[in-house]
This record gives sequence, structure tokens and C-alpha cells, in this order.
Amino acid sequence: MTGPSAKPPLAAVVGHDSPGEAIGDPGRGRGGDAGAGPPATAAQRATLRALAYVLVASSLLLVWSSWASIVLAAWTAILARPALVRLERLFRGRRAATAAVVLSLVAVIVVPLIACVVVVTSGARDLAASLVRAPTARGALEALLANGSADGAPAPADVASLIALVERYGANAWALGARIAGAASRGLVDLFVYVAGVVFLLLDGERAWAWTLEHAPLSRRHLERFGAAFRETGSGLLLGVGLTTAAQAIAATVIYAALGVPRAWLFGPLTGVASVVPLVGSALVWAPLAVGFALAGAAPKAVALAALGVLVIGTIDNVLRPVFSKMGALDMHVYLLVIAIFGGLATMGAAGAAFGPLLVRMTIEALRLHREEQAQGG
Repeated sequence: MTGPSAKPPLAAVVGHDSPGEAIGDPGRGRGGDAGAGPPATAAQRATLRALAYVLVASSLLLVWSSWASIVLAAWTAILARPALVRLERLFRGRRAATAAVVLSLVAVIVVPLIACVVVVTSGARDLAASLVRAPTARGALEALLANGSADGAPAPADVASLIALVERYGANAWALGARIAGAASRGLVDLFVYVAGVVFLLLDGERAWAWTLEHAPLSRRHLERFGAAFRETGSGLLLGVGLTTAAQAIAATVIYAALGVPRAWLFGPLTGVASVVPLVGSALVWAPLAVGFALAGAAPKAVALAALGVLVIGTIDNVLRPVFSKMGALDMHVYLLVIAIFGGLATMGAAGAAFGPLLVRMTIEALRLHREEQAQGG
């Protein structure tokens, strides 16, 4: 058990010390039958160990499809802990404070973020289709500043045109609707798992962590080190990288909209995402847009965008990144972080952006622990 003088790193998720029957109650399951009967033989212990490993692996496989929501819920609960403590004093209760924190997260962060992802994903597909159709590199740069849909189909002008359009695309309508419904239902499940996970960890996270410390097949020191690395990765990604990306995305969106860049709502977030790329950073997006303005004969807009890209968007990265990094520093070289993010995206999709850095950071910690154990002669 953990005492008040030796809280593990992840115990900071909550401060719940009341008794109960949650998973965090280490005494549960060791009732009056403990010690009854003859002691287990070596073969029985080996069988029990193998059975435990199989059951743990099966349980992990069962929740694997929702692992991203669970990890994000844990990171969110850890980062929301200071706000929870303050609100708990204000509301005079843990449950009311938890409800306030979760509702604030959903209203201020989750809903706007989901809307942004949906809009950007849809626009990115249209943009990619228009770039693929461009015959030359010049045409691709000019397509960046062109409006229009990806398929170029005109809007129906009369009933006959509408019928023709339905006949043309109707064959795929049902399959498209089924895919959209499937994606929506999967998204709702992930959202429910995320919100429920945040609520659980804010209420009972400390007891869950205490239970893990007692039952996991690793030493307490090892688990605390892995817990600290897990927390560091979450704060580094969500605060150090996330806030810098968001700041550049907002600034770029405002600049693009002011200069009349089509799809400013798409290129702004893409500029923020590009800011994590070493050397080129956000210029990966605003530089081609400036070239596109120049090719279109809008030289003043090209010069203005280039100047604002260097002096405003680039300056945000140089000024705010060190500030946000202090709030959530990640013990990983920036090049390794970029490789982990894009490697995760390539192998696991959008969720890989979090899993890649987390896997690499935990690997680094495991290697450090192994080296320390060797140095101690263990």
C-alpha cells in the first residue's frame, strides 16, 4: 500500500482515500478463505502464473480497440488534477468537482476538437484530390489557392440534372452511408470510453494505481518510473507540443483568412501540424501558399504571407515553444519525437500520433532501468 509520505507519480491523478470496493481496494479478494487448505505445489503455482498471464493478455486484447481513448483519459485526468483539487474546495465534494471538470473539458476542448478534426479531414480529402489531378508542379501550387470540390461536379440546375446526378452516384450511396454510420458509432463509443475513463480516474485513480503497485509483476520502483514516464509523455504531447501546435494553427488561420487564402480553415490546422517537423516547420505549408500567390499574379499577397510566416507564425514557435515546454517537457529528442509520431501515424492511423511517442518513451525508460539494474549487479 502507498502511504501519504510516498505517493507514486500516477497517484496524483486523484486524492481519494475513502474505503470502498473499487479495484483500488488492495484488501478485496483476501477474505476469510485466505490460507485455507494445503499450500500449492510448484506445478500448481506455475499453472496459476501461466493462467494469470493468459487472462491478462486476453483482457488487454479485449480493450485494445479503445486503448487510445483510455490513454487519453489517463493523461487528461493527470493534467486536470490541479483544477480538480481547487474545485473540490469550492464545491465541497469530489463528485461535484469531477462533474464540473468533465463538463468543462467536453464543452471547451472535446467538442471543438472533434468538429475541427471532422472539417479538416473532409477538406484534406478534397485538397488531395485536386493536387493529384494537377498535371504539373505549377498546377499543383495554383490548385492550393483554387476553390471547388474534389470531383468537380456542378450543382444540379434542374430536376433532370438532379435525377442524372442521383443515377450517377446512387449506387455508392448506401455503402457510403453505412461507412459514415459505422465511423460515427465507433466515434461515439470512443468518446464514451474517454469520458467515462476521465470520470473514473478523477474519482478512483489513486486506488487503482495502489492496486496496480501491489499486484503487477514488477517492483514498485520500476512501476513508479514507468508511471512517471507515462505522465511525462502525456504532458509533453498535450502541453508542450499540443499548445504550440494550437497557437500556430490559430495564428495561421487568421492570417490566411485575412489574405483571402481559400480553405483557410484547412491550411491553418495543417500549418500547426507541420510545426513539429524539424528545420522546415510551419513553412512547409505557408511557403507553397506564398508561391501560389506569386504564380497567380498576386505579388503583394505573396510578399505579405512570406513576411507574416517568418515574423509571426515562425516567431510563435520560437517564443511559445520554450514556455509550453516548461509546462510539459518530454525527455525525447525532437527528431526521435517526429519519427515516433509519423511512424505511429503510418502504422496505426491517427491514434498512432500518441501511441508512437508513448511506446518510444517507455522503451527508453525500460532500457534505462535495465542499465541501472546491471550496474547494481541485479
